[in-house]
Amino acid sequence: MNDQSPPKANQKLTLVHSTDKVTKPTPIPEMVRFDRKELSTILNVYGRHVAKGTWRDYAIDMLKDRAVFSIFKRASEMPAYRIEKDPKLRRKQGMYRVVGPAGQVLKRGHELDQVLRILDTDLAAVR
Repeated sequence: MNDQSPPKANQKLTLVHSTDKVTKPTPIPEMVRFDRKELSTILNVYGRHVAKGTWRDYAIDMLKDRAVFSIFKRASEMPAYRIEKDPKLRRKQGMYRVVGPAGQVLKRGHELDQVLRILDTDLAAVR
């Protein structure tokens, strides 16, 4: 029959855990992100090139060590440019950089506006 008898009215019930150790959930690793102002600046440049028909698509990657905004001329190819934010380089060459299609660093610096000027060749000639 049944080895356990039903609890009696004056008997206390206890909760039994499957493990004695209480494990904390592993925290989600921090990711580097573009803030709202940075995205607005990048999307302004991107929008001007979309209006001219030179760029068609973009992708945003938020990684542990850097954030990347990739720009594509067509949706199914390698990025034409990558705008990267790498906070580890903040005190050295600057945390922003524009990388070309072959992986060469076209421009880097501490201020995003200055770094993005390399992408606006038409506007740079007017200024």
